[in-house]
Amino acid sequence: MEIPSARYDLLIIGGGPIGLACGIAAQTAGLTYLIVEKGCLVNSLYRYPQNMTFFSTSERLEIGGVPFVSTNPKPKRAEALEYYRRIQQKFALEVHLFEEVKTVNPLDSGFEVITSKSVYSAQYVVVATGFYDIPCLMNIKGENLPKVSHYYNDPHYYAGQHVVVVGASNSSVDAALETYRKGANVTLVVRAESIGGRVKYWVRPDIENRIANGEVRALFNSKLVEIRHTEVDILTPTGLVTIQNDFVLALTGYQPNFAFLEKIGITLAEDHSREPFHNRETMETNIPGLFLAGVVCGGMNTHLWFIENSRVHAEQIVKRILQDQAKASPALSRTP
Repeated sequence: MEIPSARYDLLIIGGGPIGLACGIAAQTAGLTYLIVEKGCLVNSLYRYPQNMTFFSTSERLEIGGVPFVSTNPKPKRAEALEYYRRIQQKFALEVHLFEEVKTVNPLDSGFEVITSKSVYSAQYVVVATGFYDIPCLMNIKGENLPKVSHYYNDPHYYAGQHVVVVGASNSSVDAALETYRKGANVTLVVRAESIGGRVKYWVRPDIENRIANGEVRALFNSKLVEIRHTEVDILTPTGLVTIQNDFVLALTGYQPNFAFLEKIGITLAEDHSREPFHNRETMETNIPGLFLAGVVCGGMNTHLWFIENSRVHAEQIVKRILQDQAKASPALSRTP
């Protein structure tokens, strides 16, 4: 097999915070590397709602030992975008943006990485692709209508409209509160009997009070069953309810790109979690030299990994690579 001319020690798939952390760790260790991102820099964070506030404090979002200074107790999306952009500039990280990785093929030594723009070879590959690009669908009639969105950005768009928000997570609660405050008539549809247990502690009293006051209508133990152009059907404990509707925000969660993981040969758990196989000490998958980093490691359990507790994956991976190289060529041993 012909080996492409552009060759790296490490190719990192995903230009989010953890992908950038992997790049910094590789650079610090003297490894040649490339970060390939299919969208803009930290694309997942860019797609967060404009007014989003992180649950974490700024110091827990730091990478590369660079302080994240925020004017707020907990930083906002815009501050995070600016911080990670400056991180990329400070370390002069080699990042190719708007370039999608199509597949990863094993070579006799290392891997061939085929993207939408080029072909690379690398001795090692890290998949740090997150989970925010593929929504969990409701699989109901009308879900493909233009008025349905699985992402929420800005509340002004929904001013004066009849809005159904599906879900009881942080994103659902934020959307319900923000659109209500811009004049939307909001109905929150929740499968469970209450608001989700992981909703931000400073937001929970707000949504509970709005529900108690009748300002946001909440239907618990309920599910959306059909969407039409001007109304929706909701199955409630007391029967089927039909209400007027202009927009549906189906904020039902997201999942990693399992099809891509399987395509490149990573084994997935057979249970509901579909957790990709990896060694938790080295982050290496069932394919030698192919690693996972960040939230993708949890499969459907997207609440297990965040920036603050997966930053260490970068150091674990680079440590494993250096150990591997030292075994192969002791004279070239490097210390991270």
